[in-house]
Amino acid sequence: MAGSRCDAAEFACRVNTAAELVDAGVPVADAVLGLADRFGCSLRQARRYVDRAVAGGPMPVTESTVVFSIKLKLPAALAIRAREHARDSGSTLSAVVAQALMEFLVRGRTRPGGR
Repeated sequence: MAGSRCDAAEFACRVNTAAELVDAGVPVADAVLGLADRFGCSLRQARRYVDRAVAGGPMPVTESTVVFSIKLKLPAALAIRAREHARDSGSTLSAVVAQALMEFLVRGRTRPGGR
């Protein structure tokens, strides 16, 4: 896939691979060559992965996202509070809803009526 962009998770994996190589004492030039070969990217891009690894160490790998569209009707006040919370926290409405849904599911809620 030479010439195509990788997503955030793949970028983090590549930087983390570079960090492992550098931490293991592999010379930068050899790490660059190895990354370019392994990931099918240019030497320039492989060098960017190594430079990022050297500057910041390993990165957290984010989970891939998918589009999950629903037509949702909420009380106006709740929708306003959700938007305000997203804005005030510097987040997106999508991230706020995802976090709320995750917390709801982690608590193990059951359906009304105990089902």
